[in-house]
Amino acid sequence: MTLLRRRLYLLMLLLALLALLAAAWAGLVRMGWALPPFQVAGHGPLMISGFLGTLISLERAVALAATLPRGRWTMAVPALAALGTLGLLAGIGGWIPPALITLSSAGLTLMFAAILRRHPALFTVTMGLGALAWLVGNVLWLFGMPLYQLVHWWVGFLVLTIAGERLELSRVTRLSPMSYRAFGAAAALFLGGITLTLLAADAGVRVAGIGKIALALWLLNFDIARRTIRQSGLTQYIAACLLLGYLWLIVGGMVATWSGAVMAGFRYDASLHTVLLGFVFSMIFGHAPIILPSITSLTLAFHRRFYLHLALLHLSLLLRIAGDLAVSLEARQWGGLLNVVALLLFLFNTAAAVERKK
Repeated sequence: MTLLRRRLYLLMLLLALLALLAAAWAGLVRMGWALPPFQVAGHGPLMISGFLGTLISLERAVALAATLPRGRWTMAVPALAALGTLGLLAGIGGWIPPALITLSSAGLTLMFAAILRRHPALFTVTMGLGALAWLVGNVLWLFGMPLYQLVHWWVGFLVLTIAGERLELSRVTRLSPMSYRAFGAAAALFLGGITLTLLAADAGVRVAGIGKIALALWLLNFDIARRTIRQSGLTQYIAACLLLGYLWLIVGGMVATWSGAVMAGFRYDASLHTVLLGFVFSMIFGHAPIILPSITSLTLAFHRRFYLHLALLHLSLLLRIAGDLAVSLEARQWGGLLNVVALLLFLFNTAAAVERKK
């Protein structure tokens, strides 16, 4: 990796992390904490398209740039996401930041189309459909659809991307044809529910909720984490992150199936954050020791204190979701604040691990 390319990767990663911090701040303000507001885009676009969209497209582009013939064009995908994120952070209104991020999601979809031509498989199809879900959600965002309606497409992007990646890694267990069919049926049910939200929001959210439960049960049964949890060190830590995440995906599916389509309030918070924090950030915590070195060329040493931010994330999320279900604003606020503390502790522990190995 050249020095210039490494610096570009680090710059895009930095913008993604700034989006994460800004989104966390905006989320605390929305929950009622008396913090100074600032004029940036809302919590959802910053967290999902700003932070996660940039991070996922960057990780995928780094991997493909070295394997696809003439694959350097793939770096334009995270660059567009990073530029859109910069626009969100700068408080630029109007269509420009959404348009840049929409172009990025279109580029990610094209990347998976190129992958599918070379390697057609269920896991590449699943991840490609995840990229397409991000594109659809971003187009809806660009044309002014309310976030509470389009957010299901953004969630689909994250869930399908992660599920596809885990399916790819689970191939080492020599899955049976029946298990592949079960995965495909669960993913189709989930994606079908998301699509149905465009016509019948309440029914679509409930169907997608059942799809989340089906995908999570599949992952709990067939993911290699069931075997690696009995090992030690980093391998065991990653498995713990994954298995806890799958449990939260089940809870998120149950809440969605029970609540249906809601626009705001306690049930809306519970339906989204069981998945976006409990599932997605568990995956981020688990995969960071692998992904960050591949992007930055820095070495990350595992330490048992990584379990501190993992435990705090899940305990604080339990408090938050209990507050949502009990309609307790105080419990929800304290849970949300401790969620942010867990994210900050994750960043601190990760940075400390990098510094030790330089």
